[in-house]
Amino acid sequence: MGNCINLSLSKKMEQPLPVEADFKLPAPLPSWPPGGEFAKGRIDLGGLEVCQVSTFEQVWVTREGGEDGLGAAFFKPSPIPDGFSALGYYAQPNNRPLFGWVLAGRPTDDDGASLAKPVDYSLVWSSESSSVKQDVHGYFWLPTPPEGYRAVGLVVTTSPEKPALDEVRCVRSDLTDEAENDANIWSTDGFSVDVSRPVSRGINASGVMAGTFSAQATGAASASTLACLKNTASNLTSMPNLAQVDALMSAYSPWIYFHPDEEYLPSSVSWFFDNGALLYQKGNQIPTPIDSNGGNLPQGGSNDGEYWIDLAAEDGQKEKLKKGDISVTKLYLHIKPMLGATFTDVAIWLFYPFNGPARAKVSFVNLKLGKIGQHVGDWEHVTLRISNFTGELWKVYFAEHSGGTWVDASQLEFQEGNNKPVGYASLHGHAMYAKPGMVLQGNTKLGIGIRNDTATGQGIDSGKSFEVVAAEYLGAAAGTEPPWLNYMREWGPKIKYDIAKELKSVEKWLPGKMKSAFESVIEGLPDEVLGEEGPTGPKDKNSWQNDEK
Repeated sequence: MGNCINLSLSKKMEQPLPVEADFKLPAPLPSWPPGGEFAKGRIDLGGLEVCQVSTFEQVWVTREGGEDGLGAAFFKPSPIPDGFSALGYYAQPNNRPLFGWVLAGRPTDDDGASLAKPVDYSLVWSSESSSVKQDVHGYFWLPTPPEGYRAVGLVVTTSPEKPALDEVRCVRSDLTDEAENDANIWSTDGFSVDVSRPVSRGINASGVMAGTFSAQATGAASASTLACLKNTASNLTSMPNLAQVDALMSAYSPWIYFHPDEEYLPSSVSWFFDNGALLYQKGNQIPTPIDSNGGNLPQGGSNDGEYWIDLAAEDGQKEKLKKGDISVTKLYLHIKPMLGATFTDVAIWLFYPFNGPARAKVSFVNLKLGKIGQHVGDWEHVTLRISNFTGELWKVYFAEHSGGTWVDASQLEFQEGNNKPVGYASLHGHAMYAKPGMVLQGNTKLGIGIRNDTATGQGIDSGKSFEVVAAEYLGAAAGTEPPWLNYMREWGPKIKYDIAKELKSVEKWLPGKMKSAFESVIEGLPDEVLGEEGPTGPKDKNSWQNDEK
Protein backbone atom coordinates (compact mmCIF):
# COMPACT_ATOMS: atom_id res chain seq x y z
CA MET A 1 0.00 0.00 0.00
CA GLY A 2 2.39 2.68 -1.19
CA ASN A 3 1.17 6.26 -0.97
CA CYS A 4 1.58 8.81 -3.75
CA ILE A 5 1.01 12.53 -3.29
CA ASN A 6 0.60 15.49 -5.64
CA LEU A 7 1.93 18.42 -3.53
CA SER A 8 0.94 22.05 -3.86
CA LEU A 9 2.75 23.61 -0.91
CA SER A 10 3.54 27.30 -0.89
CA LYS A 11 7.08 28.45 -1.58
CA LYS A 12 6.74 30.48 1.60
CA MET A 13 6.73 27.29 3.63
CA GLU A 14 10.43 26.72 3.88
CA GLN A 15 10.72 23.67 6.12
CA PRO A 16 9.47 20.42 4.57
CA LEU A 17 6.82 18.56 6.51
CA PRO A 18 7.16 14.82 7.25
CA VAL A 19 3.82 14.26 5.46
CA GLU A 20 5.42 15.40 2.20
CA ALA A 21 7.22 12.04 2.02
CA ASP A 22 5.23 8.85 1.65
CA PHE A 23 5.93 5.87 3.93
CA LYS A 24 6.86 2.45 2.65
CA LEU A 25 7.69 -0.65 4.63
CA PRO A 26 11.45 -1.33 4.68
CA ALA A 27 11.17 -4.42 2.47
CA PRO A 28 8.89 -5.41 -0.43
CA LEU A 29 5.82 -7.47 0.36
CA PRO A 30 6.20 -11.21 -0.29
CA SER A 31 4.02 -13.26 -2.59
CA TRP A 32 1.33 -14.72 -0.35
CA PRO A 33 0.47 -18.44 -0.57
CA PRO A 34 -2.69 -19.15 -2.59
CA GLY A 35 -6.15 -19.74 -1.20
CA GLY A 36 -9.30 -17.72 -0.57
CA GLU A 37 -9.57 -13.99 -1.20
CA PHE A 38 -6.83 -12.79 1.16
CA ALA A 39 -4.75 -9.92 -0.29
CA LYS A 40 -6.68 -9.94 -3.58
CA GLY A 41 -7.29 -6.17 -3.43
CA ARG A 42 -11.08 -6.19 -3.17
CA ILE A 43 -13.63 -7.44 -0.65
CA ASP A 44 -17.35 -8.06 -1.21
CA LEU A 45 -19.30 -6.76 1.79
CA GLY A 46 -22.66 -7.91 0.39
CA GLY A 47 -24.24 -5.50 -2.08
CA LEU A 48 -21.06 -3.42 -2.06
CA GLU A 49 -17.55 -4.30 -3.18
CA VAL A 50 -14.77 -2.16 -1.72
CA CYS A 51 -11.08 -1.57 -2.37
CA GLN A 52 -8.41 0.44 -0.58
CA VAL A 53 -7.18 3.59 -2.31
CA SER A 54 -3.85 4.83 -0.97
CA THR A 55 -2.86 7.34 -3.65
CA PHE A 56 -3.85 10.94 -3.02
CA GLU A 57 -3.93 14.52 -4.22
CA GLN A 58 -3.31 17.02 -1.45
CA VAL A 59 -6.16 19.54 -1.16
CA TRP A 60 -5.48 21.65 1.92
CA VAL A 61 -2.76 21.83 4.55
CA THR A 62 -2.11 23.82 7.68
CA ARG A 63 1.24 23.94 9.43
CA GLU A 64 -0.05 24.77 12.89
CA GLY A 65 -1.79 22.93 15.73
CA GLY A 66 -2.23 19.21 16.14
CA GLU A 67 0.54 16.75 16.97
CA ASP A 68 3.91 18.44 17.56
CA GLY A 69 2.28 21.71 16.47
CA LEU A 70 2.86 20.85 12.80
CA GLY A 71 -0.75 20.87 11.68
CA ALA A 72 -2.52 18.42 9.38
CA ALA A 73 -3.06 17.70 5.69
CA PHE A 74 -6.23 16.73 3.82
CA PHE A 75 -6.32 14.60 0.70
CA LYS A 76 -8.58 13.55 -2.12
CA PRO A 77 -8.20 9.86 -3.08
CA SER A 78 -6.98 9.70 -6.66
CA PRO A 79 -7.11 7.91 -8.97
CA ILE A 80 -10.19 5.85 -8.18
CA PRO A 81 -10.26 2.43 -9.92
CA ASP A 82 -12.67 2.11 -12.84
CA GLY A 83 -16.20 1.33 -11.74
CA PHE A 84 -15.57 2.46 -8.14
CA SER A 85 -16.60 5.69 -6.43
CA ALA A 86 -15.01 7.71 -3.64
CA LEU A 87 -16.82 7.66 -0.28
CA GLY A 88 -14.86 10.43 1.45
CA TYR A 89 -11.50 12.15 1.84
CA TYR A 90 -8.45 11.27 3.95
CA ALA A 91 -6.62 13.29 6.63
CA GLN A 92 -3.61 12.81 8.86
CA PRO A 93 -1.21 14.81 11.08
CA ASN A 94 1.78 16.41 9.36
CA ASN A 95 4.31 15.06 11.86
CA ARG A 96 4.65 11.68 10.13
CA PRO A 97 5.10 10.38 6.57
CA LEU A 98 2.00 9.97 4.46
CA PHE A 99 0.56 6.54 5.19
CA GLY A 100 -3.14 5.88 4.88
CA TRP A 101 -6.05 4.78 2.78
CA VAL A 102 -9.75 5.25 2.21
CA LEU A 103 -12.21 2.77 0.81
CA ALA A 104 -13.85 3.21 -2.56
CA GLY A 105 -16.97 1.22 -3.42
CA ARG A 106 -18.98 -0.12 -6.30
CA PRO A 107 -22.44 -1.72 -6.22
CA THR A 108 -22.78 -5.46 -6.67
CA ASP A 109 -26.57 -5.52 -6.44
CA ASP A 110 -28.56 -5.82 -9.67
CA ASP A 111 -30.00 -2.31 -9.63
CA GLY A 112 -26.81 -0.59 -8.47
CA ALA A 113 -28.75 1.10 -5.70
CA SER A 114 -26.25 0.45 -2.92
CA LEU A 115 -24.59 3.82 -3.72
CA ALA A 116 -26.13 7.19 -4.52
CA LYS A 117 -24.93 10.74 -5.13
CA PRO A 118 -25.58 13.23 -2.32
CA VAL A 119 -28.41 15.67 -2.95
CA ASP A 120 -26.52 18.58 -1.40
CA TYR A 121 -23.67 19.57 0.94
CA SER A 122 -23.62 21.52 4.18
CA LEU A 123 -20.59 23.51 5.29
CA VAL A 124 -19.12 22.11 8.51
CA TRP A 125 -16.31 24.68 8.86
CA SER A 126 -14.08 26.99 6.88
CA SER A 127 -10.71 28.43 7.79
CA GLU A 128 -11.63 31.93 6.56
CA SER A 129 -11.90 33.27 10.11
CA SER A 130 -8.99 31.21 11.44
CA SER A 131 -5.51 32.55 12.00
CA VAL A 132 -3.80 29.18 11.47
CA LYS A 133 -0.90 29.06 9.02
CA GLN A 134 -2.30 28.23 5.59
CA ASP A 135 -1.69 29.00 1.92
CA VAL A 136 -5.35 29.15 1.04
CA HIS A 137 -8.60 28.73 2.92
CA GLY A 138 -10.02 25.26 3.47
CA TYR A 139 -13.71 24.32 3.42
CA PHE A 140 -15.13 21.15 4.96
CA TRP A 141 -18.36 19.76 3.51
CA LEU A 142 -20.77 17.15 4.82
CA PRO A 143 -22.69 15.35 2.05
CA THR A 144 -26.47 15.42 2.40
CA PRO A 145 -27.59 11.88 1.57
CA PRO A 146 -30.86 11.06 -0.21
CA GLU A 147 -33.52 9.37 1.88
CA GLY A 148 -32.47 5.84 2.84
CA TYR A 149 -28.74 6.57 2.52
CA ARG A 150 -25.95 7.75 4.81
CA ALA A 151 -22.70 9.65 4.33
CA VAL A 152 -19.48 7.93 5.42
CA GLY A 153 -16.96 10.68 4.67
CA LEU A 154 -16.39 14.41 4.16
CA VAL A 155 -15.13 16.47 1.23
CA VAL A 156 -12.56 19.28 1.54
CA THR A 157 -12.16 22.12 -0.97
CA THR A 158 -10.23 25.37 -1.27
CA SER A 159 -13.27 27.17 -2.68
CA PRO A 160 -16.45 28.38 -0.97
CA GLU A 161 -18.38 26.82 -3.81
CA LYS A 162 -20.05 23.52 -2.95
CA PRO A 163 -18.39 20.38 -4.36
CA ALA A 164 -19.87 18.61 -7.36
CA LEU A 165 -22.60 16.12 -6.47
CA ASP A 166 -20.65 13.30 -8.12
CA GLU A 167 -17.50 13.94 -6.02
CA VAL A 168 -18.44 11.19 -3.54
CA ARG A 169 -21.18 8.65 -3.00
CA CYS A 170 -23.47 7.95 -0.05
CA VAL A 171 -24.19 4.37 1.02
CA ARG A 172 -27.58 2.70 1.43
CA SER A 173 -28.45 2.66 5.12
CA ASP A 174 -28.73 -1.12 5.46
CA LEU A 175 -25.11 -1.40 4.29
CA THR A 176 -23.85 0.91 7.05
CA ASP A 177 -23.19 0.74 10.78
CA GLU A 178 -22.79 3.29 13.56
CA ALA A 179 -19.50 5.21 13.72
CA GLU A 180 -17.67 7.10 16.45
CA ASN A 181 -14.64 9.36 16.78
CA ASP A 182 -11.30 7.79 17.50
CA ALA A 183 -7.91 9.54 17.63
CA ASN A 184 -7.80 13.28 17.12
CA ILE A 185 -6.08 14.37 13.90
CA TRP A 186 -6.20 18.14 14.32
CA SER A 187 -8.01 20.80 16.35
CA THR A 188 -8.17 24.59 16.24
CA ASP A 189 -10.57 27.46 17.02
CA GLY A 190 -13.39 25.21 18.24
CA PHE A 191 -13.00 22.88 15.25
CA SER A 192 -11.92 19.25 15.63
CA VAL A 193 -10.99 16.56 13.09
CA ASP A 194 -10.95 12.92 14.22
CA VAL A 195 -10.49 9.45 12.79
CA SER A 196 -13.86 7.78 12.20
CA ARG A 197 -14.30 4.13 13.20
CA PRO A 198 -17.11 1.63 13.95
CA VAL A 199 -18.66 1.82 17.42
CA SER A 200 -18.83 -1.97 17.69
CA ARG A 201 -15.50 -3.72 17.07
CA GLY A 202 -14.63 -7.34 17.68
CA ILE A 203 -14.37 -10.76 16.09
CA ASN A 204 -18.15 -10.93 15.59
CA ALA A 205 -18.74 -7.25 14.77
CA SER A 206 -19.55 -6.33 11.17
CA GLY A 207 -18.63 -2.62 11.14
CA VAL A 208 -16.06 -1.69 8.50
CA MET A 209 -13.76 1.31 8.81
CA ALA A 210 -13.86 3.48 5.68
CA GLY A 211 -10.55 5.26 6.40
CA THR A 212 -12.31 8.64 6.42
CA PHE A 213 -12.44 11.36 9.09
CA SER A 214 -15.17 13.20 10.94
CA ALA A 215 -15.25 16.87 11.86
CA GLN A 216 -17.18 19.03 14.29
CA ALA A 217 -17.28 22.80 14.73
CA THR A 218 -19.02 24.89 17.34
CA GLY A 219 -22.12 26.49 15.86
CA ALA A 220 -21.81 24.80 12.46
CA ALA A 221 -23.23 21.73 10.75
CA SER A 222 -22.15 18.56 12.53
CA ALA A 223 -20.47 15.60 10.88
CA SER A 224 -21.28 13.36 13.83
CA THR A 225 -23.96 11.76 11.64
CA LEU A 226 -21.31 9.97 9.58
CA ALA A 227 -21.67 6.21 9.35
CA CYS A 228 -19.17 3.46 8.71
CA LEU A 229 -19.65 0.54 6.33
CA LYS A 230 -20.95 -2.89 7.24
CA ASN A 231 -20.04 -6.41 6.13
CA THR A 232 -23.61 -7.55 5.64
CA ALA A 233 -22.48 -10.77 3.96
CA SER A 234 -20.55 -11.85 7.10
CA ASN A 235 -17.88 -12.63 4.54
CA LEU A 236 -14.74 -14.24 6.00
CA THR A 237 -13.18 -15.40 2.72
CA SER A 238 -10.74 -12.47 2.85
CA MET A 239 -9.19 -13.86 6.05
CA PRO A 240 -5.85 -15.71 5.73
CA ASN A 241 -5.58 -19.50 5.78
CA LEU A 242 -2.94 -21.18 7.95
CA ALA A 243 -0.30 -21.14 5.22
CA GLN A 244 -0.88 -17.42 4.80
CA VAL A 245 -0.67 -16.91 8.59
CA ASP A 246 2.74 -18.59 8.51
CA ALA A 247 3.77 -16.23 5.70
CA LEU A 248 2.52 -13.23 7.68
CA MET A 249 4.62 -14.27 10.65
CA SER A 250 7.62 -14.81 8.41
CA ALA A 251 7.18 -11.26 7.13
CA TYR A 252 6.08 -9.36 10.26
CA SER A 253 6.96 -11.36 13.39
CA PRO A 254 8.04 -8.76 15.96
CA TRP A 255 11.46 -8.72 17.54
CA ILE A 256 11.07 -8.39 21.30
CA TYR A 257 13.95 -7.02 23.35
CA PHE A 258 14.33 -7.45 27.10
CA HIS A 259 16.10 -5.06 29.44
CA PRO A 260 19.79 -5.93 30.01
CA ASP A 261 19.05 -6.22 33.76
CA GLU A 262 15.98 -8.43 33.34
CA GLU A 263 16.03 -11.38 35.74
CA TYR A 264 12.61 -12.83 34.93
CA LEU A 265 12.55 -13.99 31.34
CA PRO A 266 9.84 -15.79 29.36
CA SER A 267 9.50 -19.49 28.63
CA SER A 268 6.99 -21.79 27.01
CA VAL A 269 3.93 -22.91 28.93
CA SER A 270 5.01 -26.56 28.69
CA TRP A 271 8.46 -25.72 30.15
CA PHE A 272 6.71 -24.05 33.09
CA PHE A 273 4.55 -27.12 33.70
CA ASP A 274 7.31 -29.67 33.08
CA ASN A 275 9.62 -27.96 35.57
CA GLY A 276 7.39 -28.20 38.57
CA ALA A 277 4.48 -25.71 38.38
CA LEU A 278 1.64 -26.96 40.59
CA LEU A 279 -2.15 -26.74 40.54
CA TYR A 280 -3.81 -25.89 43.85
CA GLN A 281 -7.45 -26.39 44.76
CA LYS A 282 -9.23 -24.52 47.52
CA GLY A 283 -9.56 -26.73 50.62
CA ASN A 284 -7.00 -29.25 49.37
CA GLN A 285 -3.54 -29.02 50.95
CA ILE A 286 -1.91 -31.34 48.40
CA PRO A 287 -1.14 -29.67 45.03
CA THR A 288 -1.19 -31.52 41.72
CA PRO A 289 1.62 -31.56 39.12
CA ILE A 290 0.39 -30.24 35.77
CA ASP A 291 0.57 -32.18 32.51
CA SER A 292 2.84 -30.72 29.83
CA ASN A 293 -0.07 -29.35 27.78
CA GLY A 294 -2.29 -28.61 30.78
CA GLY A 295 -4.52 -31.59 30.09
CA ASN A 296 -5.43 -32.01 33.77
CA LEU A 297 -6.28 -28.35 34.36
CA PRO A 298 -9.97 -27.55 35.03
CA GLN A 299 -11.60 -26.39 31.81
CA GLY A 300 -13.95 -23.48 31.25
CA GLY A 301 -15.99 -21.93 34.02
CA SER A 302 -14.91 -18.64 35.55
CA ASN A 303 -12.29 -17.25 37.89
CA ASP A 304 -14.12 -18.37 41.03
CA GLY A 305 -11.08 -18.75 43.30
CA GLU A 306 -11.41 -22.54 43.43
CA TYR A 307 -8.12 -23.19 41.60
CA TRP A 308 -4.80 -21.43 41.04
CA ILE A 309 -1.31 -22.24 39.75
CA ASP A 310 1.87 -21.72 41.77
CA LEU A 311 5.59 -22.31 41.47
CA ALA A 312 7.28 -25.57 42.45
CA ALA A 313 7.37 -26.36 46.17
CA GLU A 314 11.13 -26.97 46.38
CA ASP A 315 13.14 -23.76 46.76
CA GLY A 316 15.77 -24.51 44.12
CA GLN A 317 13.20 -25.45 41.50
CA LYS A 318 11.06 -22.48 42.49
CA GLU A 319 13.92 -20.08 41.76
CA LYS A 320 14.60 -21.81 38.44
CA LEU A 321 10.97 -21.32 37.41
CA LYS A 322 11.05 -17.64 38.36
CA LYS A 323 13.96 -16.99 36.02
CA GLY A 324 12.25 -18.54 33.00
CA ASP A 325 14.22 -19.87 30.03
CA ILE A 326 14.47 -17.67 26.96
CA SER A 327 15.90 -20.54 24.91
CA VAL A 328 12.58 -22.43 25.04
CA THR A 329 10.30 -19.42 24.67
CA LYS A 330 7.26 -20.00 22.49
CA LEU A 331 4.78 -17.37 21.27
CA TYR A 332 1.06 -18.18 21.15
CA LEU A 333 -1.08 -16.74 18.36
CA HIS A 334 -4.75 -15.84 18.28
CA ILE A 335 -5.82 -14.99 14.71
CA LYS A 336 -9.06 -13.00 14.53
CA PRO A 337 -11.10 -10.96 12.04
CA MET A 338 -11.40 -7.27 12.80
CA LEU A 339 -13.32 -4.33 11.32
CA GLY A 340 -15.76 -6.55 9.49
CA ALA A 341 -13.03 -8.99 8.35
CA THR A 342 -11.31 -6.29 6.30
CA PHE A 343 -8.31 -6.65 8.63
CA THR A 344 -6.65 -9.56 10.41
CA ASP A 345 -5.44 -9.15 13.96
CA VAL A 346 -2.58 -11.45 14.96
CA ALA A 347 -2.45 -11.33 18.76
CA ILE A 348 0.95 -12.67 19.86
CA TRP A 349 0.96 -13.83 23.48
CA LEU A 350 4.10 -14.23 25.57
CA PHE A 351 4.24 -16.11 28.90
CA TYR A 352 6.55 -15.27 31.80
CA PRO A 353 6.64 -17.56 34.86
CA PHE A 354 7.22 -14.59 37.18
CA ASN A 355 6.66 -10.83 37.30
CA GLY A 356 9.40 -9.04 39.25
CA PRO A 357 9.14 -6.28 41.87
CA ALA A 358 8.31 -2.76 40.76
CA ARG A 359 10.48 0.32 41.01
CA ALA A 360 9.24 3.84 41.63
CA LYS A 361 10.40 7.29 40.63
CA VAL A 362 9.71 10.16 43.02
CA SER A 363 11.09 13.34 41.49
CA PHE A 364 14.85 12.67 41.26
CA VAL A 365 14.76 9.64 43.58
CA ASN A 366 14.47 6.04 42.32
CA LEU A 367 13.19 3.46 44.79
CA LYS A 368 12.79 -0.30 44.93
CA LEU A 369 9.30 -1.20 46.11
CA GLY A 370 10.03 -4.39 48.02
CA LYS A 371 7.47 -7.05 47.13
CA ILE A 372 5.08 -4.66 45.37
CA GLY A 373 4.58 -5.80 41.78
CA GLN A 374 5.63 -9.40 42.32
CA HIS A 375 3.32 -12.18 41.18
CA VAL A 376 3.52 -15.66 39.69
CA GLY A 377 2.56 -15.92 36.03
CA ASP A 378 2.55 -13.00 33.59
CA TRP A 379 0.79 -12.88 30.21
CA GLU A 380 1.75 -10.07 27.82
CA HIS A 381 1.05 -9.50 24.14
CA VAL A 382 1.48 -7.45 21.00
CA THR A 383 -1.06 -7.43 18.17
CA LEU A 384 -0.37 -6.99 14.46
CA ARG A 385 -3.18 -5.44 12.42
CA ILE A 386 -2.86 -6.48 8.76
CA SER A 387 -4.90 -5.36 5.76
CA ASN A 388 -6.88 -8.15 4.14
CA PHE A 389 -6.88 -6.12 0.91
CA THR A 390 -3.10 -6.18 0.47
CA GLY A 391 -1.53 -8.21 3.29
CA GLU A 392 0.31 -5.09 4.45
CA LEU A 393 1.02 -4.34 8.09
CA TRP A 394 -1.04 -1.32 9.15
CA LYS A 395 -0.31 -0.89 12.85
CA VAL A 396 0.84 -2.70 16.01
CA TYR A 397 -0.73 -2.73 19.47
CA PHE A 398 1.64 -2.80 22.45
CA ALA A 399 -0.06 -4.06 25.65
CA GLU A 400 1.00 -2.01 28.67
CA HIS A 401 -0.35 -3.37 31.98
CA SER A 402 -4.11 -2.67 32.03
CA GLY A 403 -4.10 -0.75 28.73
CA GLY A 404 -1.94 -0.31 25.69
CA THR A 405 -1.06 1.77 22.64
CA TRP A 406 -1.66 1.41 18.90
CA VAL A 407 1.33 2.57 16.82
CA ASP A 408 1.02 3.18 13.07
CA ALA A 409 3.45 1.27 10.87
CA SER A 410 5.02 4.57 9.81
CA GLN A 411 6.03 5.21 13.43
CA LEU A 412 7.49 1.78 14.20
CA GLU A 413 11.09 0.74 14.58
CA PHE A 414 11.94 -2.17 12.30
CA GLN A 415 14.59 -4.83 12.72
CA GLU A 416 17.60 -4.48 10.41
CA GLY A 417 15.84 -3.26 7.29
CA ASN A 418 13.14 -5.92 7.14
CA ASN A 419 9.44 -5.64 7.91
CA LYS A 420 9.66 -7.03 11.44
CA PRO A 421 8.61 -4.39 14.01
CA VAL A 422 10.54 -4.04 17.25
CA GLY A 423 9.01 -4.08 20.73
CA TYR A 424 10.62 -3.57 24.13
CA ALA A 425 9.54 -5.41 27.29
CA SER A 426 9.86 -3.33 30.46
CA LEU A 427 12.14 -4.39 33.29
CA HIS A 428 10.39 -6.82 35.70
CA GLY A 429 6.86 -5.73 34.65
CA HIS A 430 7.15 -6.84 31.00
CA ALA A 431 4.79 -4.17 29.60
CA MET A 432 5.40 -3.70 25.87
CA TYR A 433 6.58 -0.46 24.28
CA ALA A 434 7.51 0.64 20.77
CA LYS A 435 10.63 2.57 21.79
CA PRO A 436 13.38 2.14 24.41
CA GLY A 437 13.53 4.47 27.38
CA MET A 438 11.52 5.09 30.53
CA VAL A 439 7.73 5.45 30.73
CA LEU A 440 6.31 6.66 34.03
CA GLN A 441 2.98 5.20 35.13
CA GLY A 442 1.41 7.57 37.62
CA ASN A 443 1.53 11.37 37.92
CA THR A 444 3.90 12.52 35.20
CA LYS A 445 3.50 16.21 36.14
CA LEU A 446 4.83 15.54 39.64
CA GLY A 447 7.33 12.97 38.38
CA ILE A 448 5.89 10.29 40.67
CA GLY A 449 4.97 6.77 39.65
CA ILE A 450 6.05 3.29 38.65
CA ARG A 451 9.03 3.13 36.32
CA ASN A 452 8.73 1.13 33.10
CA ASP A 453 12.32 0.92 31.86
CA THR A 454 13.12 -0.56 28.46
CA ALA A 455 16.45 -1.05 26.70
CA THR A 456 18.09 -3.36 24.18
CA GLY A 457 19.24 -6.54 25.91
CA GLN A 458 18.56 -10.11 24.85
CA GLY A 459 16.11 -10.34 21.97
CA ILE A 460 13.90 -12.93 20.30
CA ASP A 461 12.22 -13.11 16.90
CA SER A 462 8.64 -14.12 17.70
CA GLY A 463 8.45 -15.91 14.36
CA LYS A 464 11.09 -18.49 15.27
CA SER A 465 8.91 -20.50 17.66
CA PHE A 466 5.18 -19.93 17.65
CA GLU A 467 1.95 -21.87 17.77
CA VAL A 468 -1.49 -20.86 16.49
CA VAL A 469 -3.64 -21.67 19.52
CA ALA A 470 -6.91 -20.19 18.24
CA ALA A 471 -8.42 -19.02 14.94
CA GLU A 472 -12.16 -19.44 15.39
CA TYR A 473 -13.03 -18.32 11.85
CA LEU A 474 -11.15 -21.33 10.40
CA GLY A 475 -13.31 -23.88 12.22
CA ALA A 476 -11.85 -27.37 12.29
CA ALA A 477 -8.95 -26.31 10.06
CA ALA A 478 -7.51 -24.36 13.00
CA GLY A 479 -6.96 -27.57 14.97
CA THR A 480 -7.66 -28.23 18.65
CA GLU A 481 -7.00 -25.55 21.23
CA PRO A 482 -4.46 -26.58 23.89
CA PRO A 483 -6.15 -27.41 27.23
CA TRP A 484 -4.23 -24.71 29.12
CA LEU A 485 -5.91 -22.05 26.95
CA ASN A 486 -9.30 -22.96 28.42
CA TYR A 487 -8.07 -22.83 32.01
CA MET A 488 -9.96 -19.71 33.15
CA ARG A 489 -8.56 -19.39 36.68
CA GLU A 490 -5.45 -17.58 37.91
CA TRP A 491 -1.91 -18.44 36.84
CA GLY A 492 -0.57 -17.42 40.24
CA PRO A 493 -1.73 -17.29 43.87
CA LYS A 494 -2.92 -14.21 45.70
CA ILE A 495 0.05 -12.54 47.35
CA LYS A 496 -0.18 -12.27 51.13
CA TYR A 497 1.58 -9.06 52.01
CA ASP A 498 0.67 -5.70 53.50
CA ILE A 499 1.03 -3.00 50.85
CA ALA A 500 0.85 -0.27 53.49
CA LYS A 501 3.75 -1.85 55.33
CA GLU A 502 5.75 -2.16 52.12
CA LEU A 503 5.13 1.50 51.34
CA LYS A 504 6.24 2.63 54.78
CA SER A 505 9.59 0.92 54.31
CA VAL A 506 9.99 2.98 51.13
CA GLU A 507 8.57 6.29 52.36
CA LYS A 508 11.19 6.67 55.07
CA TRP A 509 13.54 7.75 52.29
CA LEU A 510 11.20 10.46 51.03
CA PRO A 511 10.84 14.10 52.08
CA GLY A 512 7.62 14.78 54.00
CA LYS A 513 5.82 16.60 51.18
CA MET A 514 6.46 13.72 48.80
CA LYS A 515 5.05 10.96 51.01
CA SER A 516 1.36 11.76 50.64
CA ALA A 517 1.68 12.40 46.90
CA PHE A 518 3.50 9.09 46.49
CA GLU A 519 0.82 7.20 48.46
CA SER A 520 -1.94 8.78 46.39
CA VAL A 521 -0.31 7.71 43.10
CA ILE A 522 0.35 4.14 44.26
CA GLU A 523 -3.18 3.68 45.60
CA GLY A 524 -4.57 4.73 42.22
CA LEU A 525 -2.71 2.04 40.29
CA PRO A 526 -4.56 -1.12 39.18
CA ASP A 527 -4.07 -4.41 41.05
CA GLU A 528 -2.26 -5.78 38.01
CA VAL A 529 0.57 -3.30 38.57
CA LEU A 530 0.65 -3.78 42.34
CA GLY A 531 0.91 -7.54 41.86
CA GLU A 532 -1.55 -8.71 44.49
CA GLU A 533 -2.50 -11.85 42.56
CA GLY A 534 -1.62 -13.84 39.48
CA PRO A 535 -3.36 -13.04 36.18
CA THR A 536 -5.87 -15.08 34.26
CA GLY A 537 -4.89 -16.40 30.84
CA PRO A 538 -5.30 -14.84 27.37
CA LYS A 539 -8.81 -16.17 26.74
CA ASP A 540 -10.16 -14.35 29.79
CA LYS A 541 -9.00 -10.95 28.51
CA ASN A 542 -11.52 -8.53 27.02
CA SER A 543 -9.43 -8.25 23.86
CA TRP A 544 -9.91 -11.94 23.09
CA GLN A 545 -13.38 -11.24 21.67
CA ASN A 546 -13.20 -7.46 21.26
CA ASP A 547 -10.87 -4.82 19.88
CA GLU A 548 -7.83 -3.79 21.86
CA LYS A 549 -8.42 -0.90 24.26
